[in-house]
Amino acid sequence: MSGVTTCLPFPGQLNANLQNLAINMVPFPQLHFFMPGFALLTRRGSQQYWALTVAELTQQLFDAKNMMATFDPCRGCYLTMAAIFRGHMSMREVDEQMFNIQNKNSSYFAEWLPHNVKTAVCDIPPWGLKIATFIGNNTAIQELFKRVSKHFTAMFRHKAFLHWYTGEGMDEMEFTEAESNLNDLVSECQQYQDATAEEEEFEECAEEEVALKFPVLGKGGSSVDSLVCSDSYCRYALL
Repeated sequence: MSGVTTCLPFPGQLNANLQNLAINMVPFPQLHFFMPGFALLTRRGSQQYWALTVAELTQQLFDAKNMMATFDPCRGCYLTMAAIFRGHMSMREVDEQMFNIQNKNSSYFAEWLPHNVKTAVCDIPPWGLKIATFIGNNTAIQELFKRVSKHFTAMFRHKAFLHWYTGEGMDEMEFTEAESNLNDLVSECQQYQDATAEEEEFEECAEEEVALKFPVLGKGGSSVDSLVCSDSYCRYALL
């Protein structure tokens, strides 16, 4: 949290407030679960490893060992991500390193979401160090949801600990709903992970064809014709 909010109390070359961060990090309402990461991670006595270049710091930032979540980000793709660097460094060098990471690992970034990487640099370093905080919206987080769902299903089948919740006024249907919502979330993560730029272009072309084939009439048109037209549009879209 201190790394994410570091641009609020301290000046920087490129600051990012929390509102802009939230807007850029959440492309879809349901997919708002982030994977945090941090670099540099070393022991207190290992000062010889503290003097890292921006390239080394960026490399560590994308390492799965530096992620604060128990899943491999390489099994999914990044929808959006943000990196907040702290210390004396060139903004140009930061941009170059982030650009290189994206180019070398382009298959791990959603190609149909342009400009989905946000960076910020804070000039005030902690004790002369260079550190970076990472926040990623990665579809591989579904692995974590699947584990939670598996454990939840096993306990709910035997109604383990259920009496504590029903005793407070909760209904069993609320747990069934929660399980369904979690499964829907996993499906949505997989859907956007499998999505490609070609599919998005095809959907846009299909919508344009439908609009031309079934134009919506205005006030001057017949209400019956408008209803038939709208019904045909819905049936065509569902196909």
